[in-house]
Amino acid sequence: MGEISEFLRCTSFAVAGASADRSKYGNIVFRALCDSGRDTLPIHPTADRIEGIRAYPSLEDAPRIPQALSIVTRPEVTRSILAQAAKLGVRCVWMQPGAEDAEASSIAREAGMLVIDDGSCILIALATERNQAGRILS
Repeated sequence: MGEISEFLRCTSFAVAGASADRSKYGNIVFRALCDSGRDTLPIHPTADRIEGIRAYPSLEDAPRIPQALSIVTRPEVTRSILAQAAKLGVRCVWMQPGAEDAEASSIAREAGMLVIDDGSCILIALATERNQAGRILS
């Protein structure tokens, strides 16, 4: 769980593939990161706002470079997002289930990024983190 812990310790996040549709995984991931108190930007090529927060068409358009990027896109889109993230200096990337791509993983690792691409789900990690925090407070 070391890579997941390191990802979650980052101080700024973005979700590529964030969606305005609350039933879509990209929206659920975005809301979960926001609900956990994390500073999170939505990245979507056409949405203006997601969950009331201004969305950006690409990482390059965002007002700041996130330390961590969660990707919820088709694998062919993941590749271009990872190339952009590597160029901008994003530190950690988590390809959510279904977004994984071997070429994108290689791009990220060659750029020195921490990469989570093993089918792990950020929603499980955030729920585990919340449950552990609840036990500490009890």
